[in-house]
Amino acid sequence: MDLPEGLDWVRTTPAGRTWLGTLPTWLAECTERWSLRLGPPFRYAYASLALPADLPDGTAAVLKLQYPDEDSRHEADALAQWNGDGAIRLLAHDPERRALLVERCQPGTPLHELPTDRALDAVTALLPRLWRPAGEPFTPLAEEAAGWIDRMPDNWDRAGRPYERRLLDTALDLLAGLASSQGEQVLVNQDLHAGNVLAADREPWLAIDPKPLTGEREFSVVPMVRGRELGHSPTAVRHRLDRLTAELGLDRERARGWTIGHTLAWSIDGAVVFPHQVEVVRWLLDAG
Repeated sequence: MDLPEGLDWVRTTPAGRTWLGTLPTWLAECTERWSLRLGPPFRYAYASLALPADLPDGTAAVLKLQYPDEDSRHEADALAQWNGDGAIRLLAHDPERRALLVERCQPGTPLHELPTDRALDAVTALLPRLWRPAGEPFTPLAEEAAGWIDRMPDNWDRAGRPYERRLLDTALDLLAGLASSQGEQVLVNQDLHAGNVLAADREPWLAIDPKPLTGEREFSVVPMVRGRELGHSPTAVRHRLDRLTAELGLDRERARGWTIGHTLAWSIDGAVVFPHQVEVVRWLLDAG
């Protein structure tokens, strides 16, 4: 198949190659089931195969075939919960094939095309709309954090101890304390960075590609704080943390702690280490 370069990694694992082998059949079946006219895949995909699709009535959509990871398992449930309020609409869902048919954002400009402070204005307007009371089937943040705590030391060892032990110990302590002392539980998104908020004709900005959990509001700013799209420097990271927590009425220290813990948990994937994630953790620990 004509895969985007960002999906080349699926060829390197048995599970990825199995998924890749199913794609032509599932793509054909979804195309027939929903009577779609498809365009070439979007080139910036990294965790799913996504293609522009036109429905018989002319509706502009996106067909998305997810790689079967756990983080995005309940993406369709989150989109259904939001029902188009601040996020793209879910048009159809095939759970067996992990296939979603969703609203297409047009023009689709990513939020990071804006100057930083204008982008943060948009985030502070968007996030409260996504904080919905939620329970099943979403994984609780406390449960997810327990998994990070359990896996992080072994991941660190297997990757050759790529950063200093103090970062690991501090992150583990923060995650344990935060997970057990949360406030009100709402729907939060592990991956709401500035590349996953797009300009649309229906609303100025819509969230896409959620990796949903239920947790306290402070966790929801983590992807925006750590993401490189709006600048990657100690000053830029702290500015995003300060602005988002102040304007959304969030506890800055809890948001800082969640950012340290989650960013370090996501800094290693198998043998791959993401140095920019580790830098964010150092900046937040060293400067507070």
